Amino acid sequence: MTAMENDIARVWRNARLATLKESLPGLGIVEGGAIAVVNGRIAFAGPEAELPAEFAGAESIDCEGRWITPGLIDCHTHLVHAGDRAHEFELRLAGASYEEIARAGGGIVSSVKALRAASEDDLVRETLPRLDALIAEGVTTVEIKSGYGLDTENELKSLRAARRIADERDVTVRTTFLGAHALPPEMNGDKTAYIRKVVTEMLPAVAAEGLADAVDGFCEGIAFSTAEMTEVFEAAKAHGLPVKLHADQLSNLHGAELAARYGALSADHLEYTDDAGAAAMAKAGTVAVILPGAFYFIRETKKPPVDLFRKHGVKMAVATDANPGTSPLTSLLLTMNMAATLFGMTVEECIAGVTREAARALGLVDEVGTLEAGKWADFVLWDIGRPAELVYRMGFNPMHARIRSGH
Repeated sequence: MTAMENDIARVWRNARLATLKESLPGLGIVEGGAIAVVNGRIAFAGPEAELPAEFAGAESIDCEGRWITPGLIDCHTHLVHAGDRAHEFELRLAGASYEEIARAGGGIVSSVKALRAASEDDLVRETLPRLDALIAEGVTTVEIKSGYGLDTENELKSLRAARRIADERDVTVRTTFLGAHALPPEMNGDKTAYIRKVVTEMLPAVAAEGLADAVDGFCEGIAFSTAEMTEVFEAAKAHGLPVKLHADQLSNLHGAELAARYGALSADHLEYTDDAGAAAMAKAGTVAVILPGAFYFIRETKKPPVDLFRKHGVKMAVATDANPGTSPLTSLLLTMNMAATLFGMTVEECIAGVTREAARALGLVDEVGTLEAGKWADFVLWDIGRPAELVYRMGFNPMHARIRSGH
């Protein structure tokens, strides 16, 4: 009797695989493929003709020639929030800029007021429909940031709500502490005092409860400087937490270089990142997270330097940036189309960006993001003729089945 006979084994046969394995060219395509799963993890992914004999008696699922990709991963969201900011959308249509709305008390601060008034149960209830939209398109892993509480009590509340989401739905959730998102009104413009509070009070409380998988910040003229973010990153390092950064979105404060200096998992937005920033990210292995939803929604004109990232070999992920104010987007399929149409990313870059590279941006590439033996069996069956359809279509969902941990 083999060890496998004591385990639960299933085989998905007669499939076309986009494995995303880096050892294979392009999308790592395998025609006539099969995936064998034992106890929730992939035991084999490759040509069906090479399927080990030990799986001969396993439960078999005929995929009828469908394509299979790794489960989709949304690696940058602000999914836990209360209310909406549709009124600000109207203001922008009337000509107000993102900065003008923020300086007038709108923007992130308006979401802070709504979140503080909501209970943890309220937040979970409001978030689930947004998450369900992502799951319905094949998302199996999602990152959720805090950042709308901006005090210890409400940041903890946000992160607890995000963790509860994983109990409510069959999805992997990674949580990110984003206390350095904006300056709350009660600080009366004192950024120094607020960053001190983030570093000495909020972050230690988050770490003590084990509520964050990473620490993020907004490095921008309307948010926090590189010096202020350096304090946050030093504190994160002291607590053993990896970092990420909203960088170079509205101006070039050299946030990408700062992120790279701290070995950040990712730097996100990056519209104004320069050659030095891209080179630093490549050297550090920091992933560039491309967020076309925000670019589109606030009608930016400066595109992220995709060619620079290619030139330096920076890995690129793609994410929704789902949030109430600047990217109320809960479709990762549409996000891929935006990345291709607005920024000229290729089909291969877009699909890798929501699978393998999104996993890398979360520090999870050893566990998910490709179809390889040893990884969690998170994958999606699609009713498509070729992978390009996942990027090409708008407002159309070709998902046939979503498998997470082999189920």
